[in-house]
Amino acid sequence: MTTTVLIADDDHLMRAGLVAVLESDADIEVIGQASTGREAIALTRRREPDVVLMDVQMPDLDGIEATRELIGSGCPGTASRVLILTTFEEDAYIFGGLRAGASGFLLKRTRPEELIRAVHTIAAGESLLSPSVTRRVIDRMSRHPAPGASGLDADALDELTPRESEVLELLAGGLSNAEIANQLIIEESTVKTHVKRVLMKLGLRDRVQAVIFAYEHGVVPSRHA
Repeated sequence: MTTTVLIADDDHLMRAGLVAVLESDADIEVIGQASTGREAIALTRRREPDVVLMDVQMPDLDGIEATRELIGSGCPGTASRVLILTTFEEDAYIFGGLRAGASGFLLKRTRPEELIRAVHTIAAGESLLSPSVTRRVIDRMSRHPAPGASGLDADALDELTPRESEVLELLAGGLSNAEIANQLIIEESTVKTHVKRVLMKLGLRDRVQAVIFAYEHGVVPSRHA
């Protein structure tokens, strides 16, 4: 199946470059381009792409607020997922974007093949962060969790089986499915099943939300500096 993408960036040359990179993959089609946050929202609601590549700094409405309006507010009428692509590796952008509902965060220095892979990953319903961003998310959440800030129901933890609770704790530690499988001595396919069940039972969108949820609700103890 073809993955449809909308690009939101106020730099005309950047948009042209992204179109060229993405459409070099036969399974990706760019179906829209926006130069402002408001335009990105309008086009996404009208075209409903699988993935929105969202810049952070744009006129009219920045990418964080545009993401929040599209995803974080539970806006009906769109099943699109947002991948933030920016030059700026700053905590305010990283955590603002993730809390707004973005499914991933990549830097613009990402290699073309990595960007293509990221789009397919996000479209498949997974979350994706660059390695440096993943480390910062886990470090910050482990040191400064904000109890209950996600607004998700902590009582849902009682619905997890002991094995699912183990998987959630390891997820919060930043382990990949393969690493979790190795630690628990189970098949990677089994880990994938456990992860899906954890997300479903807790009402979480992806692994990023699982990390945040785990620290907010004390699944993993915080490490105060």
